[in-house]
Order: sequence, then structure tokens, then C-alpha cells
Amino acid sequence: MNTFDPITGVSVISTGTVTIRPEHVGPTHKNTYLWLATSRRWTSPRPINVYVVEHREGIVLFDTGQDRASVTDSGYFPGGVNGLVYSRLAKFDVGPDETLAAGLRGLGLAIEDVGTAVISHLHQDHIGGLPLLGRSEIIVSRPEWDSLHRPLPEARGLLTDHINLPGLRWKRVAMEDLADPALAPFRSGHDLFGDGSLVLLPTPGHTPGSISMLVRRPGRPPLLMVGDLTYDDGLLAEGKLPGVGSKRQMRAATQMVNQLRTRLPGLVVLPAHDPAAGRRLTAALAPRPGHQLPTPQAGDGHEL
Repeated sequence: MNTFDPITGVSVISTGTVTIRPEHVGPTHKNTYLWLATSRRWTSPRPINVYVVEHREGIVLFDTGQDRASVTDSGYFPGGVNGLVYSRLAKFDVGPDETLAAGLRGLGLAIEDVGTAVISHLHQDHIGGLPLLGRSEIIVSRPEWDSLHRPLPEARGLLTDHINLPGLRWKRVAMEDLADPALAPFRSGHDLFGDGSLVLLPTPGHTPGSISMLVRRPGRPPLLMVGDLTYDDGLLAEGKLPGVGSKRQMRAATQMVNQLRTRLPGLVVLPAHDPAAGRRLTAALAPRPGHQLPTPQAGDGHEL
């Protein structure tokens, strides 16, 4: 990893809120279809987070949030049995000032500034900004992309009409061997820019190809953006699993993330729908008393 920081900022914006079932957050011993059919309660609204990394190679998004069309267009979701399942799974609220474009404007950025969008997985509350990102490279894991072509994608939460959009530049990445002992127990991943600052790690379970993104900066706490591996970092730290996905895969990925905490002291875990994630990010970015950040070299092309 480079000595000097190629990252000038990390932020979070929320593209509205989602209300889900308590069993969805977990933990629960019930089968997914059982609690989905019988649950009568909803959680409080939870954020739909998009993480924004300002890197010297360009603006990087981790996930793209929820499309406002999902609450304004009656035909956005499928009908029939699939539509009923979607309506029982989640309720969304996305205001006109809560779009991806509006959130970026609040940071002084524009959609055109986004060079790369990393998609943790292809569920609709993570791909909502795709229609705006025709100029960006869209990163997805190869197993996640391959899952689009298996039978009944809509029944598995994949709205292909909102994913297979014309003009998008998809890059399907495979995980490569990592020669970095600091990332154990992860032995494979994908170094986004080859400088060790942004590393994609496989964390399957919620979906077959779910990935997380590790953000490392000199003199700063490391950040791990985990998508929907958990909805509450406290539960993840206790090894407790959410109610949607492959329990076997989620358990293995959760154990690996918790082992990574011991390798990377101070690791800050940032799920997509954890109400406390924004506060943890703010605290992680706050200057520490008496701590001096590294000075950039001339020609690094960034300012702290």
C-alpha cells in the first residue's frame, strides 16, 4: 500500500429510506418465506446508503441507492406473485431531494464526476442510480452477474429491466489472489486501482456474488463497506445473521469480517442500511487530538 493518501474524502449520502421486517434484520430461526408470509411488524425507516470516495483516479461510488421511480412509477415493480412478495418485503420512501444526483450535488459533485460505481449486489435498492451512470464504469463481481442468467431472476430480487440498461459500461471482475497478509483471512479480492487503497473482498451470502469494499488511508481508521451482509454492525460483531440469504455463506463471510477486525484495529464496518453507519463514518473521519496526517508529496495530485 502507498505511503501517501490517494483519497481526499469519504462521504455517505442516503437515497431515501426503507422499512423492512424485524426478521429481515435478524437474527431469526424462521425460514425466509415463513416470516415473510406471517410477519406483521415493520422496523423504523432505515437509510439507503451510498458511499462516495474521492480518489485521485476519480469519484468512486459504493452502491447507487434506490431509484425515485420506484415510488413514483406504478410499473416499476413486477406484478403477480412476485409483486406481492416485493410489497411484503420492503416499503420505500424517496423524496425528490433524496436522489443520487441530489445527494452528490450536496457534496459539491455531479453525476458526470463519477468515474466508477462498485455494486455490492444487484438488488434494486443498490442499483437505482444506474440510469444516470452512462459515463461511469460499473463494477460487479462475476458470480453476481452470472446470477442474472439463472432461472427466475425476479423471484430472487433481480429486476433485470432496471439492470440491463443500454449504454452502461459493465466490468465483471473476478477475485484474484491477494499477497497481503494484513487482509487475512481474505486470500482473494480485487485491488481497484492497484494502490491498495480500495480493495474489493468477496462476502457472499445475501446474494451469491455480494462483495464489500475496504478503504485504507494512512493515519485513518480503515473502513469496510459491506452492503447487506448485515443491517446492524452490532449484530455482525456478535456473529448474528440477517434473515435473508444463504445462512452457510453469510456465516462464513461474517466470521471472516470479524477476523479482519483483529488484523485491522479500529476497522469501521459500514452496512447499507445500518442507521448508525453515518455517525460511525463521521467519527472515523474526525481528526484525532495530537495526530498529524501524512503530508502529500508534490505531484500526488490531491489536497488533504
